[in-house]
Amino acid sequence: MARTRSSSPAPASAAPGYARALRALQIELVKYQKHLIAHDERLLLILEGRDAAGKDGTIKRVVEHLSPRETRVLALGKPSDHEATAWYFQRYVPHLPAAQEFVLFNRSWYNRAGVEPVMGFCDAARYEEFLDTVPVFEQMLVRSGIRLFKYYLDIERDEQRKRLRSRRTDPLKQWKLSPIDAVAQEHWKDYSRARNIMFARTHTLHAPWTVVRAGDKKLARLNLIRHLLSHLDYHGKDADLVRPDPHVVFAYSEEALRAGLIAP
Repeated sequence: MARTRSSSPAPASAAPGYARALRALQIELVKYQKHLIAHDERLLLILEGRDAAGKDGTIKRVVEHLSPRETRVLALGKPSDHEATAWYFQRYVPHLPAAQEFVLFNRSWYNRAGVEPVMGFCDAARYEEFLDTVPVFEQMLVRSGIRLFKYYLDIERDEQRKRLRSRRTDPLKQWKLSPIDAVAQEHWKDYSRARNIMFARTHTLHAPWTVVRAGDKKLARLNLIRHLLSHLDYHGKDADLVRPDPHVVFAYSEEALRAGLIAP
């Protein structure tokens, strides 16, 4: 019998010692950025996930102490009428990292694998074209020398409901509210289907998906940073410090999906 998500090993809470652990990991990020600049490397980080999964907070902690000159966060809005007639990837290309740059996409071209088909913002032909061509596009990026990491922040339906309610009631979070948020719960199953297709069609050897269980925001942030750093080489790396918890962050697989390790 397949395991349910609730039966999988529960990660420990990140609350005790969170600030200390985060600071230590941010020091490791600064070490890596020094290496990135010295060796003209290019790093691209894609963060996807449902509304309220914690992408903004995670990105904030990653870039908090990095050099703003070599670090950029991209969160593109709705395409203009002109952009809508161009090659789909065209508006993303100018924002790709050059030498010495670390770029983070808070959502990315994967809008076309999630919100656009679910909300009817693109037709079936454009959706299929995207799924067919994005692996080729990403392979081109990787072959050009860009280090590409794709993370999907995963939360349960009840947790999303709680976080969206907080956005509506907390005056400091209301800037996050959008019309898409208002129907996120209504389209939960549609987003699940779109996500599963996205994983199946775009999880490749050169650009794999990594899933982060983000029910505990602090634990998710720490382990995403650990996972990223564990795959990067730089001087003075503390290998013990950057070991991620495999119950929190793991490579996507059909087995993980069937076992309930990813929210249904």
